[in-house]
Amino acid sequence: MSEQHTEEFRSGFVCFVGRPNTGKSTLTNALVGSKIAITSSRPQTTRHTIRGIVHRDHAQLILVDTPGLHRPRTLLGQRLNDLVQDTYSEVDAIGFCIPADEKIGPGDRFILEQVRANAPRTPVVGLVTKIDKVSKQRLMEQLVAVSNLLGGDAEVVPVSAASGEQVEVVVDVFASVLPPGPAFYPDGELTDEPEDTMMAELIREAALEGVHD
Repeated sequence: MSEQHTEEFRSGFVCFVGRPNTGKSTLTNALVGSKIAITSSRPQTTRHTIRGIVHRDHAQLILVDTPGLHRPRTLLGQRLNDLVQDTYSEVDAIGFCIPADEKIGPGDRFILEQVRANAPRTPVVGLVTKIDKVSKQRLMEQLVAVSNLLGGDAEVVPVSAASGEQVEVVVDVFASVLPPGPAFYPDGELTDEPEDTMMAELIREAALEGVHD
């Protein structure tokens, strides 16, 4: 590794936020290149943070996957929200996930308020997810809407975790806002979750998808 490369290498912690079921876990898996976060069509699938590690020549991103933030109606909901808010203050950048096929609503504005209150100096990148589900016209409208929501000169990136479109752009945009620094984890390590925890999560995913009553 050349001296110039070392100076340019960037690393840090990135947290994805958004309403439940906005594609945060699917995007985590796409960026890491392996299934480390469970996904389900049911909201509230993710119950604790999972650190996915994205290795590139110029950067290392440690992805902290959080439960979807929402107005809590139960004690569990409040605990999950507290977990998310604790995460905000400990990361170097935040990715705000908003699906291309859903209009921005009060839930999104509530999340942005929480982000601004808990991490006022942390860079926020808008991620318009599920772009494979909409027309180009609808996508353009959503990009403008998310840009207006975030305001200022916030970056907004359209991405499809399902098709892989723009995934590398997401990596590059986050790398550009992370501080220069060494890699935290060795090459080849994809998560710091213990193996038994990963197995339990995969079993829970199968149950969530397969059990309906």
